[in-house]
Amino acid sequence: MTERFSFRIDATDGKARTGRIAMLRGEIRTPAFMPVGTAATVKAMKPEAVRKTGADIILGNTYHLMLRPGAERMARLGGLHSFMNWQRPILTDSGGYQVMSLSELNKLTEEGVEFRSHLDGSKHMLTPERSMEIQRLLGSDIVMAFDECPRADRPFAEIEASMEMSMRWAKRSRDAFDTGGDHAARAALFGIQQGALDEGLRARSAAALREIGFDGYAIGGLAVGEGQEAMFATLDFAPDQLPEDAPRYLMGVGKPDDLVGAVERGIDMFDCVLPSRSGRNGQAFTWNGPINLRNARFAEDLEPLDSRCACDTCATYSRAYLHHLIKAGEILGAMLMTEHNIAFYQQLMQAMRDAIGAARFAGFADDFRRNYCKT
Repeated sequence: MTERFSFRIDATDGKARTGRIAMLRGEIRTPAFMPVGTAATVKAMKPEAVRKTGADIILGNTYHLMLRPGAERMARLGGLHSFMNWQRPILTDSGGYQVMSLSELNKLTEEGVEFRSHLDGSKHMLTPERSMEIQRLLGSDIVMAFDECPRADRPFAEIEASMEMSMRWAKRSRDAFDTGGDHAARAALFGIQQGALDEGLRARSAAALREIGFDGYAIGGLAVGEGQEAMFATLDFAPDQLPEDAPRYLMGVGKPDDLVGAVERGIDMFDCVLPSRSGRNGQAFTWNGPINLRNARFAEDLEPLDSRCACDTCATYSRAYLHHLIKAGEILGAMLMTEHNIAFYQQLMQAMRDAIGAARFAGFADDFRRNYCKT
């Protein structure tokens, strides 16, 4: 039987690395991009269509699923995998970021966060222990420790205090996860490094996480408004502070050129709502950069979205047709654009895996940026 969780590195090229995560529900090729299925769905796509793009794993959202349909109900219905017909691995975030950013009247204490739902105003309490319980009820394969995600522009003392509390919450998350019975025996737990843009705080956070011990390690607190230059400057040191023999997951990132730059700096896993959200709003990602299909210049353009893309959208439909669907507000437009964007992200990940394996990643990255960022 496949073991609960293992990670192997198959090849390296500079700091970039390609490998595989083995779990009971399947293998995850790294670097990996996880489409975001916030409320048990990658918006505008069937799960089988998401898999067809090459995705090995998707992300579910603890905050949204605890509010609707509810974690206990999800467990009664057989868990998230059977509920949404996705039988491969699912990573669930802890809910901490959404509690801070979406809910009303937050009250943050050492115990956790008391908040009101953005849906109906009902009151809830989310703690490390409750976050672990919810992710167990959902049946998550990769569980994220509960943390707070402060913005980088907060005062240093606040960022330091937040990081230290997140490390205490990480230990409580570890303890609660380990009492999860059968779920703990088949799932994995990732810790989350915090510390904003400060190298010293990040080092302290990484040391605390290593002492606790996790299956994988995420870099949190980036992609929250600091800009690509500051993010890359932080990634120049943050991944190196984490264990080399465990996956490194950059949360909430990002644009295609963000992914290439992060892989260049040693990142193995990503998630972001951008490809699906952009698709629903008429933006397509291509090897020659993003394009806005709402633009009138595409009204009579019979070329595919991207001649290098192998997805069904590019093989079947023209830019003119997609322009028409989007301008007309047709649901099919959002479906086809999302399918293309998710497929493009998966093709980009495969291209990076191939380049690392062939020891030509630096040249690939330079060529990608030359074409993608030329406009």
